[in-house]
Amino acid sequence: MPLLIVESPNKIKKLRQILGSGWLIKASLGHVRELARDGEDNLGFSLNNDGVSCRFVPRNSKAAKIIKELKTVAKNSNAIYFASDPDREGETIAWHLAQELGVKNPQRVVYQEITEKAVKAAVKNPRPLNQPLVDAGLARACLDKLVGFRGSPLLWKQGKGGKSVGRVQSAALHILCHREREILNFNPVDYWSVWVDYKEGFRAFYLKDKTSTKATENQTDDDAGRETKTVESSRVLSEAEADRLVAIARSNPHKVLQVEGKTVNRKPPAPFTTSTLQQAAGSRLKMNPETTMKVAQHLYEQGLITYMRTDSTALSDEFCQSVRAWLQAKDPQNLPTKQVKHRKSKNAQEAHEAIRPTDITRPSAQLKQELDEQQFQLYLIIWMRSVASLCKPAQLLQTKFISQSGDVKWLAKGQVVQFKGYTKYWNNISNDTVLPTVQQGQSLTLDKAGHDKKQTQPPPRYTEPKLVQAMEKKGIGRPSTYAPTVKTLKQREYVKLSKGKLFPTPLGLEVDEFLAKMLPELLQAEFTAQMESTLDLIATGKQDWQQYLTSWNRDYFDPTLSKAWEALGGKPANTNHGKTSVKREKSDICCPQCQEPLSKIPSQSKKLAVPYFLKCETGCDLVMFFNKKLDKWVQPGESKPTAQGKLTKFSCPVCSQPLAEYAYTKDGENKVMLRCSKCKGLKDTRHKDVAFFKTKDNQWWSKKFGILK
Repeated sequence: MPLLIVESPNKIKKLRQILGSGWLIKASLGHVRELARDGEDNLGFSLNNDGVSCRFVPRNSKAAKIIKELKTVAKNSNAIYFASDPDREGETIAWHLAQELGVKNPQRVVYQEITEKAVKAAVKNPRPLNQPLVDAGLARACLDKLVGFRGSPLLWKQGKGGKSVGRVQSAALHILCHREREILNFNPVDYWSVWVDYKEGFRAFYLKDKTSTKATENQTDDDAGRETKTVESSRVLSEAEADRLVAIARSNPHKVLQVEGKTVNRKPPAPFTTSTLQQAAGSRLKMNPETTMKVAQHLYEQGLITYMRTDSTALSDEFCQSVRAWLQAKDPQNLPTKQVKHRKSKNAQEAHEAIRPTDITRPSAQLKQELDEQQFQLYLIIWMRSVASLCKPAQLLQTKFISQSGDVKWLAKGQVVQFKGYTKYWNNISNDTVLPTVQQGQSLTLDKAGHDKKQTQPPPRYTEPKLVQAMEKKGIGRPSTYAPTVKTLKQREYVKLSKGKLFPTPLGLEVDEFLAKMLPELLQAEFTAQMESTLDLIATGKQDWQQYLTSWNRDYFDPTLSKAWEALGGKPANTNHGKTSVKREKSDICCPQCQEPLSKIPSQSKKLAVPYFLKCETGCDLVMFFNKKLDKWVQPGESKPTAQGKLTKFSCPVCSQPLAEYAYTKDGENKVMLRCSKCKGLKDTRHKDVAFFKTKDNQWWSKKFGILK
């Protein structure tokens, strides 16, 4: 019987339905091996001249068990196929599995969607492992460990509480810290916007001579889903000048100096990549990048969308034809004469597609019954964006009036959608601004004239989707790393999320400032982007990964680290990876993340309930402290559950028992929710949707049950 090895066990049911009982399908649960923690600085690999010698071990006891099970199953299989995810990471996972199972000529099965046609075609046409993709994966793993394990001890030497240095992580943190310093150093400037209202029914703004009309230009913000329009006059920098202009407007007749009107086409947006999906889900559905990817993963595993880690905007010809057929039947006015083509990213992997539905005709009513609310909403925007990307352009009638009073000119702009085109499915255009019909030379009747005092504003702080957008634009990271990088910054307590914005913490700012002195190039987006470009060259076979890694370390990283340690007074003696090499006593408490036993770390701190704390030393770096009140080990900042919440007058919609108030912490803020007082925890499936939260108008609301009355 042939054996098909996938990453996620959630795919197995769908794949069994497609391939039938003649196949044995097993899951590796992602990576089964990692670089060992041995050798110099615990790197698990050695750099010698232009060569790299790696030593791999099972990631944890669970991975070791999976390897053992797969070896047993493999012995009884007449063929072994590796169907890990269709990206560099998936290729590297397949290579690791083949190495462990001793498969000499691994057969790689690659599909972009879990549908019958795609999976059967992939199984029928397996290919050998793509070694350049594997090399790029190995290079990334070694590069990241080299930077993290050799750079982080610099922070520990300072004793400032910084936890880690990361190749992508530190560059992303620098983006946030640089913006924060811009905000802190920003000096607002007062200015005045001067305007006139005409009885003919429109408002015009002061237009400074020889000033471009960009003062009223539309600014597209596509990831927010709708164009934002900034309408104000040319800036006037004193109230006296603003008063003078208003006086001229009131004391002189007005007439139309110029009338312009033109029809412009607005092209449809490209279908989603990982980055643009995270941005749109953030602005339209209020999902953070991590949640977006989890929900998208579920949709992919259910065969509803194509693979969700991609930087390509390409669509298969078959899919394009299915959308054109759908438009022909449902919306023929929106069907372009020729198939729409979108500009390709220079770094996009051509074998990949954009994120799209696998079947454009699947009934939404049926899906709404099968999916939860988040899954359905994310599927819906993927469907909408995919269809929109293949529609006709929108047609806009843009009008512009320039009027004059005395020697002062005034500008009014209007815009009307003449043909919706793609915006019927993906609206990113502002509402109509209708101007009346006027003629050149026509007299106008002034109704009001005035000015508004304003202030220049500092640049805004980043939201999580906006940070992802900035990372993509600057070339930092790749689709598979955006969400994990943002998550790591929060876990390390380098940033906090408050009211949807990312704020660098004092620790984050301190770490960034320290690294700017010690490893300045590592924070520069251009430097990190160049490393990503080199990894792309390795992935296409144009660069030897071992030669690159050894030369990068020899020519840049090693000398830079030496200078940094010299500035700090020298590297601590008798240490390995910045820590004393001591065999720690293991506890009987397992790490919540990797399930490995936590080590007991002695401590003389008087704040601890016992003379030690627990730490995961397998790579998670998770710590736990004993809480006497709760009589158990907890993580820092872990919410303290109340034994019994305060009972309320409201009744549970499931069992009619009283609802109780429970306190919890989210994004650093203390909040309250209502749950059933008789709920028996997470395993109580009857009550899993019984959760009411405070709305802005102080009402209790639940996603399933609505407003509580």
